[in-house]
Amino acid sequence: MHRFGKRNQDDIELIAGLGVDGDAHAGATVQHRSRVAVDPSQPNLRQLHLIHAELYDELNGRGFGIAPGQLGENVTTRGVDLLGLPRGTHLHLGRNAVIEVTGRRNPCRQLDDFRPGLMQAVLDRDEKGHLVRRAGVMGVVVADGSVRPADGVRVELPGLPHVALAPV
Repeated sequence: MHRFGKRNQDDIELIAGLGVDGDAHAGATVQHRSRVAVDPSQPNLRQLHLIHAELYDELNGRGFGIAPGQLGENVTTRGVDLLGLPRGTHLHLGRNAVIEVTGRRNPCRQLDDFRPGLMQAVLDRDEKGHLVRRAGVMGVVVADGSVRPADGVRVELPGLPHVALAPV
């Protein structure tokens, strides 16, 4: 069942090529309803959603009152510059799980349905005036494994040249 938020869990099981076991967005092909309507055979580049806890710190400082999981992410990180990672970065979670970062989350109107003004709060402009999406990153699972809240994250950058993340 597709829901906006996700409840916190003691652990999640990641399955290579599919995503989070039991998650509505798990699958080799797109599972996001709007993308299925366009072309259900597209590869699923959004098997896993990660948000940096620092975004929650900022949003809560602005009065939004949001907790991890409420924006639909599967994994919340701290101390990792998710938005600064290049496409193809591998994130090693827990003992065995590996995620390949595919792009930035393209936030949708559901954010404003959850908290009015939230959509604008996770969008920004860079020095050239280009739109910057700050609602986390998406990835695909490339190696199975269990992930628990206290697990660390090891970042493995892809080879050069690096390609900046685009919305997926």
